[in-house]
Amino acid sequence: MITLQRPGALQALPPLSLYVHLPWCLRKCPYCDFNSHEVGATPGVIAQLHPEGTEGGTLTKAGHPDAALQTRYLDALCADLESALPGIWGRRVHTIFIGGGTPSLFSPDSIDRLLADIRARLPLEAGCEITLEANPGTFETDRFRAFRAAGVNRLSIGVQSFDDAKLQALGRVHNGDQARAAIEEAKSAFDTFNIDLMYALPGQSMADLEADIAQALAFAPPHLSLYHLTMEPNTRFGTQPPAGLPDEDTAFDMLDHLVERTEAAGLRRYEVSAYAQAGHQAQHNLNYWQFGDYLGLGAGAHSKISSPERIVRQVRWRDPATYMTKAMAGEACSNENDIALKARPFEFMMNALRLKDGFELARFGERTGLTVAAIQSAMQEAESKGLLARDLARAWPTDRGFDFLNDLQALFLQD
Repeated sequence: MITLQRPGALQALPPLSLYVHLPWCLRKCPYCDFNSHEVGATPGVIAQLHPEGTEGGTLTKAGHPDAALQTRYLDALCADLESALPGIWGRRVHTIFIGGGTPSLFSPDSIDRLLADIRARLPLEAGCEITLEANPGTFETDRFRAFRAAGVNRLSIGVQSFDDAKLQALGRVHNGDQARAAIEEAKSAFDTFNIDLMYALPGQSMADLEADIAQALAFAPPHLSLYHLTMEPNTRFGTQPPAGLPDEDTAFDMLDHLVERTEAAGLRRYEVSAYAQAGHQAQHNLNYWQFGDYLGLGAGAHSKISSPERIVRQVRWRDPATYMTKAMAGEACSNENDIALKARPFEFMMNALRLKDGFELARFGERTGLTVAAIQSAMQEAESKGLLARDLARAWPTDRGFDFLNDLQALFLQD
């Protein structure tokens, strides 16, 4: 008997990751378009936790979220996870990423409780990568070691620059000395960690850039993320761009210099913005780029969850106070939509083409439920423009395709 497969049906489910969003930070950076909120600047949260109107709101003396806020938010995350369990039942978690905001504002005890709550409800793969984002200036001595003891095994440090003037222009709350101290602490506590740096900063010269990358490489980081400062809509820089931004040609020269310097230091560029020593690629991000599944918990978190019959995107309530109230009532999702068959080629390629090695053609079928015929004409056009190369098993962006990634990805949009 011949069994016909419905178009778009998945024969096997992709790996599952877990993203947890802790939305508070000490100060909102003018370039940041993430769902982050200054601690104490969320009136709805203060009203929930302190209806009597206590002074100081939700801040400790050190500027961290107070114990009541941390407990309330962790309760909401736990309720959110329990509500989501039916959609992922029986699946193992390959990676966990705790992002924000500034998650390192939460205490090591809170992170320990969070990971214990997750382990009690979901099976984790052996050696599960567990990453925590941290910013310099938000830790005390041995704080990173305490996160390690809680179960975090990878740290991502938001340095951005070692230049005090550049950090001030970016609205960062730390200085260069604090950045260096944070990296030294991370090196002593973690086998693998990431440093975030930005380039094309206000007033940045090539000499300034070289000073930043030289300082970063002096720490021999296992992983380095390099981001072009962009003027995102709905940010202060989006409406009031800072003076002295390098022009586009200079920014390209800066990127070329960064690629050359990182490769010479043994860091391979494996994704548009990511460079790593062998064996230290970010497994969580790789799962995103390979069109894997992820469950997002927390205010404003996004999910992509596959089942044999459909692929669903979910979004949690964005406002922290609303999220906590809704999550405790079992209603953490603000909206949910299927990824239509027509949209799947672009969704897949938008992620997979960020990878230097591209993707296996067979994986396209496994993750989308479609045949390679769905992207055949777009791949041919990309090849003719010198943006894509392929063989019988794989397709990957050329150097030109990497430089003009948006143009390459756009070829896979369907009207």
